Amino acid sequence: MAVQQSVGQDPYFPGNGDLRYRVHRYELTLDYRPAPNRLSGTARINAIAGRGQLTEFQLNLADFRVGRVKVDGRAAHYTHRGGKVRVRPAKPVRAGAAFTVEVQWSGNPRPVSSPWGGLGWEELEDGALVASQPVGAPSWYPCNDRPADKASYQISVTTPSAYAVVAGGRLLTRTTKASTTTWVYEQAAPTSSYLVGLSIGKYQTVLLGDPGPGGVPQHGHIPAHLLPRFSRDFARQPAMMELFQELFGPYPFDEYAVVVTEEELDVPVEAQGLSLFGSNHVDGARGSERLVAHELAHQWFGNSVSIADWRQIWLNEGFAKYAEWLWSERSGGRGAQQLAAAAHRSLSALPQDLRLADPGRKSMFDDRLYQRGGLTLHAVRCALGDDAFFRMLRGWAGQHRGGAVTTAAFTAHVARFADEPLDDLFDAWVYRTALPRLPSSGTGAAD
Repeated sequence: MAVQQSVGQDPYFPGNGDLRYRVHRYELTLDYRPAPNRLSGTARINAIAGRGQLTEFQLNLADFRVGRVKVDGRAAHYTHRGGKVRVRPAKPVRAGAAFTVEVQWSGNPRPVSSPWGGLGWEELEDGALVASQPVGAPSWYPCNDRPADKASYQISVTTPSAYAVVAGGRLLTRTTKASTTTWVYEQAAPTSSYLVGLSIGKYQTVLLGDPGPGGVPQHGHIPAHLLPRFSRDFARQPAMMELFQELFGPYPFDEYAVVVTEEELDVPVEAQGLSLFGSNHVDGARGSERLVAHELAHQWFGNSVSIADWRQIWLNEGFAKYAEWLWSERSGGRGAQQLAAAAHRSLSALPQDLRLADPGRKSMFDDRLYQRGGLTLHAVRCALGDDAFFRMLRGWAGQHRGGAVTTAAFTAHVARFADEPLDDLFDAWVYRTALPRLPSSGTGAAD
């Protein structure tokens, strides 16, 4: 599906991304040495110019040494400061034309600063991981860093053979020469730059469940000493995968992997076909099972169906929050109505100054956005009834697979499944700040 382009620059991150072109493929060749935290790379970026001739364009890239930049095989003039590589091709790229950019870079990768702390490449005690949401991708590779500019990826990483490399997508080859091993992954599905996940560490790999013919292979990559706890905590993930395919439609990628790092993480992080958890999320008592469901649900909502810009983030997080409630409901826990009531009580005691449709950059990851997003979907479910609601969800995930969406697109989609207009519902829940009354459901817990 063709990606719907955002109309203009993202108001939350106006310095990120370039609307004058779009990328359809990245080929990244990386060499990483953990001990000195040294990364060198070459990117080959296949792109298409927009409606105007490109006399210059920009890529986002953090503080590395850039060795050279070529456009269509010819050396290009460039400057690199403030996290931007401004490129002036030797010959302008005509409007609508395909072109190729090659960039060489090297240095010591580190997170980029943000209002939420460091984002992107994080050096661990023994290895590294990438957690880029929302603007950390330039911490390790040059990219057109906006969520609607989705591309396929091939990533080759060479690192000492003691380490495993895990990336989202299918492992094509693993080749050992002397003391290093090169891992090559392919992610064919359109992927936002912030969703390119990578982890380098000493892991044991296990298969979760038996996917069977036509099933989705699910692997875990875990430090060996955490395997007993992991085996219990993630035991029900294959059942989640089955349920979510029933409720949301086919899993949108070839495979799904989870990585558990040796270190603690504040929250798990989703990437395309991959989720990253900290050791603190593995307790052997399924204490973080709702987060296992949350990250898996993002593969449909957030990763396959992506947002056109960051104002729309509730379409990622509200959907994943509601998936937690659906998993609880269908796996013998509390029903969605009970969980909605608890969320509503919690929100009613907090400031009511957050607008889902445009929460502002400071409130993008506010827990109120997650809870209110889940409640909005519950209100839609109560209004539509279960049959129409789940047909609506499957249609949303299927029709926009690989694309980028807005709140307006979602409300228009829901309207096609409603017997009467839902304008007042969306106005109250999505566009206003005051908390509406708790939606009452005739569904209760689903059978």
